[in-house]
Amino acid sequence: MRAIWNGRVIAESDDTVVVEGNHYFPAESVDASVLRPSSTHTTCPWKGLASYWTLEVDGRANPDAAWYYPSPKPAAEQIAGRIAFWRGVTVTE
Repeated sequence: MRAIWNGRVIAESDDTVVVEGNHYFPAESVDASVLRPSSTHTTCPWKGLASYWTLEVDGRANPDAAWYYPSPKPAAEQIAGRIAFWRGVTVTE
């Protein structure tokens, strides 16, 4: 699977976990150079507290377009150490 935004592959892995239709990529498969810190957090009743990254590619920013669960609840432990994408990021094979 590949995650692409602004014409650039930002993540690539044969080992994604799909939860609620979203592919969670291993953190080490994501290009860390495009991640910028975000102060956004949301809560999922069964996954726990989510944290976000803003993507920056070629001077363009996509706020909060990547998210992860630093300490997922037991029901979602399969996404620990993984990052998912939305907001215009294309995930494709």
